[in-house]
Amino acid sequence: MIQSMKLGLGSAIIAASAAFAAVVPAQAQDVRIGAMREGSSWYVFAATLEQMIEPILGNNSVEVIARGGGVANPMVVENGKAEIALSNVATAVWARDGADLYQGASAPDIRALVGGLNSVYVGAMARKEFIDKAGTEDLVEIITSGEPIRLLIKPTGSSAVPTAEMILEAYGSSFDKIKEDGGDVIQVAAAQIPDQLRNGNADIYIDTMIKGHPTITEVNLTSDVVFLDIPPKAMDLLAENGLQPGTYGPWFEDQTKANTGANLGTVLIASASLDDEVAYQITKALVENAGAMGEAHAAWRNFNPEEGWKPENVGIDLHPGAIRYYKERGWL
Repeated sequence: MIQSMKLGLGSAIIAASAAFAAVVPAQAQDVRIGAMREGSSWYVFAATLEQMIEPILGNNSVEVIARGGGVANPMVVENGKAEIALSNVATAVWARDGADLYQGASAPDIRALVGGLNSVYVGAMARKEFIDKAGTEDLVEIITSGEPIRLLIKPTGSSAVPTAEMILEAYGSSFDKIKEDGGDVIQVAAAQIPDQLRNGNADIYIDTMIKGHPTITEVNLTSDVVFLDIPPKAMDLLAENGLQPGTYGPWFEDQTKANTGANLGTVLIASASLDDEVAYQITKALVENAGAMGEAHAAWRNFNPEEGWKPENVGIDLHPGAIRYYKERGWL
């Protein structure tokens, strides 16, 4: 799976790299891109962006940091461990404002470059065998039943973790309550998730649902699963915390209809200290090569560059270099 994605990156970025080969390199500044681990859609995005901006930065290094996630990446940028990073719109706002999950820390010095990259819906799936035994696809009934549930999620740092906590909280449950009822909360890296479901080690899986998501695709190919709707009360709580209620799909083999979920959004963020010219060139490269990003991964095929600056798509203040680019295009 990873090898096939890497092969696809080359054809996706050839035109983009050629387009910038003659560009005068920007101000000397190395750029580290905060993403997620290999196999994730964010890693594919970052690897593609890396090859786009290398010609712009000349001899300066561009490096993809293959770890982190929606919750972690705003703090990665704030703490100077990356110059730019992928973030969810909601988590960027949470980090800027010092939400509880950051345990007293905040990220006042993060800025947005390009938003509206793709929708990132939080959704739920369950093994069909578990659903058949439970006798219901209603997530409220499952959560409140008091029966043991083995919940599968990514490690702390992924935006799926706090959103899963909110879904449970809406119906009087929690990770601790699941364990008290004889269940378990299993947190593993994306590469291990398909095995957990295939081997029957987990019952319900909550994650970010992105069209073409490699992990979700592999789960569908190797396990018999059912997609579940996020129920209304949970959707209301998620909306109170910056997510946008909506529907997604059907995008996957086992998804027979559109399902309700809450959209975290995706935004490329940067440190406020990133050189204005570098920020300008990165914004320009991404916006003007949106098609190449769509070739690299299906998730970004609906990205509308003209809306990349809008407040609802970025959540936080724009970087001055990005503002300059959007004003030049007449969009801002």
